[in-house]
Amino acid sequence: MNRFSVKPAVYFNRGAVEFLSTLSKSRAFVITDPFMVKVGYADQIIAILKARQIECAVFSDIKPDPPIDIVAAGMKSMLQFNPDVLIALGGGSTIDAAKSILAFGTNIMKNNAPNYTKPLFIAVPTTSGTGSEVTSFAVITRDEKKIPLVDDSLIPDIAIIDADFVKTVPPQITADTAIDALTHAIEAYVSTDASDFSDALAEKAVKIIFDYLLNAYHDGNDLEAREKLHNASCLAGMAFTNASLGINHSMAHALGGMFHIPHGRANAILLPYVIRYNSQLESGKETRAAVRYAELTKLIGLPAASVTEGVNNLVCAINILLRETKTPANLNEAGVEESAFLDKVNDLAETALADKCTVTNPRTPCKEEIVQLYQFAYGE
Repeated sequence: MNRFSVKPAVYFNRGAVEFLSTLSKSRAFVITDPFMVKVGYADQIIAILKARQIECAVFSDIKPDPPIDIVAAGMKSMLQFNPDVLIALGGGSTIDAAKSILAFGTNIMKNNAPNYTKPLFIAVPTTSGTGSEVTSFAVITRDEKKIPLVDDSLIPDIAIIDADFVKTVPPQITADTAIDALTHAIEAYVSTDASDFSDALAEKAVKIIFDYLLNAYHDGNDLEAREKLHNASCLAGMAFTNASLGINHSMAHALGGMFHIPHGRANAILLPYVIRYNSQLESGKETRAAVRYAELTKLIGLPAASVTEGVNNLVCAINILLRETKTPANLNEAGVEESAFLDKVNDLAETALADKCTVTNPRTPCKEEIVQLYQFAYGE
């Protein structure tokens, strides 16, 4: 028996943040990062809450790839404040940190006070990529290793998808995050746990991203494109929280932990190689993954008269997106030093193999195959 989860409630369209003005709570703990404070987005949230006579505390020390010590500090601050609503304002790192802070803090409180009521959890994403606002996944960092956490308790209660918070995202971050969302959708579509329900979400996300990414990249003031990408990120998140992911993310997690490559960029560099690996075109057989990739090619309006043509055209379309958005073509261009890469490649492969996302990849890899994929992705 399979299950499809439809949590959380999603409020969307520009201005959706005004939902906060309907809250009947008394103490709000806002988790964010220094940039959200600097540009005034945190103040915007706090003003809405204070207008409702809600007392606020802000924890704004979140860093990219949140390290465990930051999570511990945030948890301590949250428990001291004792909120009845927690609001995560930021990108994937902020929302993942908030999930971890709330989960660890709730476990401590329930051990000490069994009747403890978990705060309402609201996520307000400010990038269009991770989909963390609707997923049961979080990633934190310990000792240069990314640790994926997976549990339904991590899913926020409410997601606010307001494109006003992504209007000023720089072009390269727009590209990195959108390709992350595209990878979510594609991996969910070929996952061994894919279903009719997750497929519908993944297909829509793929179509939107191919239709609107370049518009948003070249013109950040294209508010329709911004809003569409923000929605697509959320749709892709809904797809993969139900269908899970694959080795593209397993390998990207390992790269990010060891070499601190932005997560979306790592996914982007790996994606063409992983698609070809999963398709197994060299076998002469029409694998399930290859057929599924070809279906996506038709969806975005490209020829796929044969499965092989479909896979090749999907890879070609992705490479065009990467080239148009000036995304590094390989790990070498992304700044990974060759000697360090060669020294770590076996560790990278072992870490990727142990990642929970590997379980639902459509092709079961061995360590040597993962090493080879990393070597392909490193480039000349």
